[in-house]
Amino acid sequence: MSTYRVAQVTAPSGAFELVEREVPQPGPGHVRIAVEACGVCHSDTFFVTAALPGITFPEVPGHEVAGRIEEFGEGTRERGWEEGDRVAVGWFGGSCGYCEPCRRGDFIMCVNLKVPGWSYDGGFAERMIAPVDALARIPEGLAASDAGPMACAGVTVFNGLRRSPARPGDLVAVQGLGGLGHLGVQYAAAMGYETVAIARGAEKADLAKQLGAHHYIDSTAGTPVAEALRSLGGARVVLATGGNSAAISATVDGLAPRGELVVIGAGPEPLDISPLQLIFAGRVVRGHPSGTSRDVEDCMAFSALHGIRPVTEIMPLDRAGEAYDRMLAGRARFRMVLTTG
Repeated sequence: MSTYRVAQVTAPSGAFELVEREVPQPGPGHVRIAVEACGVCHSDTFFVTAALPGITFPEVPGHEVAGRIEEFGEGTRERGWEEGDRVAVGWFGGSCGYCEPCRRGDFIMCVNLKVPGWSYDGGFAERMIAPVDALARIPEGLAASDAGPMACAGVTVFNGLRRSPARPGDLVAVQGLGGLGHLGVQYAAAMGYETVAIARGAEKADLAKQLGAHHYIDSTAGTPVAEALRSLGGARVVLATGGNSAAISATVDGLAPRGELVVIGAGPEPLDISPLQLIFAGRVVRGHPSGTSRDVEDCMAFSALHGIRPVTEIMPLDRAGEAYDRMLAGRARFRMVLTTG
């Protein structure tokens, strides 16, 4: 009997344990992936803690997956893939194809969206079964440990920026300089925006400049963030990546007229924004989800072209619990990635 290893939890907020399972066969429309790397995302906490409905245990999280196609389910081989193809699977783990958003082509809004670690076992494992429509092709030159985080963190900030109203030359601010924000600064600079990084502490200024920021705002320096943004002319877009609702709210008055606040960092508290802050200046507040497998391919291709990479800390699969705890404590710089090699 052929087996593989998974890192699982058997109860809400339980400890990770490494166990062996029999290698599964993919069903129709699915493939089996030999996992090479999987990022550890803060959203994995939703599954480990059973904070979302429908979580069952044992739970295998992981939705920043990179690996190679190992086996096809019935009727799947004809869809343009071959054994050994390098693929990534992210938050978008497949769509139903028949709900109203799917029928309109808005697959990331699928009301029956499949998410690895929620709808099926995720990538904290040596093998994984995934629907074929969840697969994104990894370009040459992009390592598995870099491609994995691109499938969730990367595509979220990439799409958030490219679907914003900002155009090359516009002032764009990235609030937060963590797992999402450090990628956001790189993408914003590569897209031709005059890029502002906003974070806590003067010591992060050098990092912000290394990532491509033209300006750095220390949110603890005494000058209100909104005032600092207005002194630069006002931001066409603020990409809010830090999960701190007060810090996000503090950027709104720094938006230029008809500027847009794009929220991708999730905090537990409500935003403190008054209607008048939006009405008089025609400002917009928009939430932004991740992206489809096609979006992930675009993100990875853009990253390969411009030399954009996540800053990662790599640990083997058997240290999944340690990697998860490090992410949860905010000690990762900036994405923890599990590898199986």
